[in-house]
Amino acid sequence: MNHLLHKTLAAAALLGSLAACTTTSPDVVSRNEAQRLATVVDAVVLSTRNVIVDGTQTGLGATAGSLVGGVAGAGVGGSREAVIVGVIGAVMGGVVGNVAERAATREEAVEVLVQLRNGDRRSVVQARATEAFAPGDPVLLVTTGGKVRVTKAPPISVAPSAPAMPAEPAKS
Repeated sequence: MNHLLHKTLAAAALLGSLAACTTTSPDVVSRNEAQRLATVVDAVVLSTRNVIVDGTQTGLGATAGSLVGGVAGAGVGGSREAVIVGVIGAVMGGVVGNVAERAATREEAVEVLVQLRNGDRRSVVQARATEAFAPGDPVLLVTTGGKVRVTKAPPISVAPSAPAMPAEPAKS
């Protein structure tokens, strides 16, 4: 493979991996959240609505696009044309890469409006997950490292009472 193809493939791989960079999914726990004590608060779902979490623009997409566009453009024509087309390719590639990054990191989400036991109301936006919420559902707000996720509350079962201790024998 030639040098141009290597650079193009590397930039395309970088751009393609941007889709996995961030998520708001409650089903995905980051490594630094694992094995940490979380605060849990009981709540009840008031309502839900579908929302879109806008994609990120870190500059990686623009950088990868500029690299691909510049390298591709530099291979066109003679030396003078190659410079001009390379610059135009880099600019256009940067714009396209930025748009691609934003689209790749965009995700469908749900906003869950809940009411706490004390009457306070909270709103949490998280990616759609395996759990669906309906008004009246008991849920838990789990906070770890400043991030909050909503999960269904497990059913509460009443623990059986401990067996009574046998009475001491009467002393005569």
